Amino acid sequence: MNWKITRIDVAHPDAVAIMRAYMDEVASRYYGRPVSEAELDGYVAEEPGTDLVPPTGAFLVGRFDGAVAGCAGTRVVAPGISELTKVFVKPAHRGTGGAPALVAAAEEAARRLGSRLMRLDTRHDLVEARALYAKVGYAEVEPFNDGRFAEHWFAKDLG
Repeated sequence: MNWKITRIDVAHPDAVAIMRAYMDEVASRYYGRPVSEAELDGYVAEEPGTDLVPPTGAFLVGRFDGAVAGCAGTRVVAPGISELTKVFVKPAHRGTGGAPALVAAAEEAARRLGSRLMRLDTRHDLVEARALYAKVGYAEVEPFNDGRFAEHWFAKDLG
């Protein structure tokens, strides 16, 4: 495997760049068109990931052959429960094992934060994400939030 995953501060330029790439893709897919720079700035401001820091969160960057190629984050949402968020692999690096590796690293980070359960929500149009979560052991569950973009809810026991 050519992936190396490390925890990084969300303010680091590499973290900022990959989160921006993530937000660009999910917003563009949602609207069915490329989003403008101004729109992207607004979406990033709404979801900056500033809570993905210790002691209640972590942000992970995946590098493929040394280049930043993906990310994942986790945050504690209740005692013993973490949320998986911002799972993303750049298109050029998809199919190389990065997404499952990023999810596994986020799960390990959640365990270190004291969580025994990982939850996430996602949209209906993100079919690849839903397939990934099922592949790595997440089961669809009843809704646990009323997030604006939440259409499918998943959970996994981190035992």
